[in-house]
Amino acid sequence: MVLALVDDLMFRSKIKSAATQLGVSVAFAGSRDAALSAMRLNAPALVILDLNNPRTDPLGTVTAMKHDNALAPIHVVGFVSHVDVNTVNEARAAGVDEILARSAFTARLPDLLGGR
Repeated sequence: MVLALVDDLMFRSKIKSAATQLGVSVAFAGSRDAALSAMRLNAPALVILDLNNPRTDPLGTVTAMKHDNALAPIHVVGFVSHVDVNTVNEARAAGVDEILARSAFTARLPDLLGGR
């Protein structure tokens, strides 16, 4: 199962479409609290974060995950505008495992969802 903390409709559609094609279960959360609750109920294999969306508090989410022993091992992939160097640096410091430019995320989405 994959959990995506993404509310951008275009990216939600891309994630959902790729997951359906691969037979991967995907759930979406609209807030940090909803994401953390969902992770505690059923730990996903992967968490996807839109790092440019402050409404969903992606950096606060990953910080909370990395400070929770049960959630810390979950692989976290974040996508970000390629020109947003500050967010990339903050995401690295918070513990995001893999940070991709939006275009690279879209191109690698099938591999990410397939666990490769």
